[in-house]
Amino acid sequence: MSAFFLSAAIIFVAELGDKSQMVALWFATRFRWWVVLAGVTVATLVVHLGSVVIGRAFGELLPERFVLIAVGVSFFVFAAWSLRGDRFEPSEREKATTSTFGALGLVTVSFFVAELGDKTQLATVSLAGTTTQVVGVWLGSTVGMVLADALAIGVGLIAGTRLPQRVMSAGASVTFVVFGVLAFVRAAGV
Repeated sequence: MSAFFLSAAIIFVAELGDKSQMVALWFATRFRWWVVLAGVTVATLVVHLGSVVIGRAFGELLPERFVLIAVGVSFFVFAAWSLRGDRFEPSEREKATTSTFGALGLVTVSFFVAELGDKTQLATVSLAGTTTQVVGVWLGSTVGMVLADALAIGVGLIAGTRLPQRVMSAGASVTFVVFGVLAFVRAAGV
């Protein structure tokens, strides 16, 4: 169960101010909240399942110390990425509004694409590489993502597109630094 809670907490914080959260917020200003939440959930289940499989495969192939060092480094990269922020290009917005999949398909596909290569996906890969509790990582990372995006959907319904993104990005960055340090401590055997 610890992998579930750890993954949920890390991914929740990492998602705050992330591009895919902005996608959820933006869709919430255009579609019914439950359609957006359903699309986010389906896309996240699929993306994070793949992330867990990849992370576990690397975890099995590489020595634990190497994986922990790689995870620590990746968390520092994610911290910098959080501070830099993501960008939602105008061309992505235009593609989203012209889709023929219907609202649920549009949200699901758009969110799936927004998550590919995203720091939350890569964080899920890293988490899965350090544990055998891959189902806990998969479900925990999915719950963390859906909760963070549900928050964005709620804000989208109430406040439109105004979010204190800089504060959320700084919080996510600090969290990644803390977990990066903890991974290095574990790798050193301290």
